[in-house]
Amino acid sequence: MAGKVGEEHWGAQTGYRAKRLARFVALADEILKEKGEVRILDMGGNRDYWLDLEPVWKGRNFKFTLVNLQPERLDDARFEAHQGDCRAMPQYADNAFDIVHSNSVLEHVGKWADMRAFAGEIRRLAPRYFVQTPNYWFPMEPHFRSLFFHWLPEPMRVAKALRRPLGAFPKAPTVDDAQRFIEDSNLLDARRFMHLFPDAKLERERAYGFTKSLIAVR
Repeated sequence: MAGKVGEEHWGAQTGYRAKRLARFVALADEILKEKGEVRILDMGGNRDYWLDLEPVWKGRNFKFTLVNLQPERLDDARFEAHQGDCRAMPQYADNAFDIVHSNSVLEHVGKWADMRAFAGEIRRLAPRYFVQTPNYWFPMEPHFRSLFFHWLPEPMRVAKALRRPLGAFPKAPTVDDAQRFIEDSNLLDARRFMHLFPDAKLERERAYGFTKSLIAVR
């Protein structure tokens, strides 16, 4: 049964990502009509994400630059991968790209100051961007895949992480590990999210009558 639930969750998540990416591709297509190609910066992304969803963007003249903390070896001319910290990328000039893409990364970059730095680079590096992050007020915490988990006091979350596996995380062997697990993501509500992207339009991805994800589009 556990395997079946996991497969269903993965299938649902892939469906949401595909719909989300179709919205991004519609924005990129506007650039494509003007320029004939689109220089895409994916901050915190990897090639597998794009290849898993290739039917959504296949056949388009997209040039991808992927920047992540972990190095990635590529054998696909459509992609360039660079190791770097997306909170500070002085190697790239202002508007070095046509559009920035970021999917479920913002909540992992650190605390508020780190998020501000990350958002500032997104806004600096391209005239257009598409940034998604899970909504704090959605009842299901997406990383621990547990109802209301992120709304619990921190000591209770640590205790739960020590007790059993949760979502993407194994059972924490120590308090240090449990603390590290729960500090891995910091979810945002719409007010704080849009404070980071004041020149963007807010779009809401909905599920079961709730806002599942927040998307900033410029």
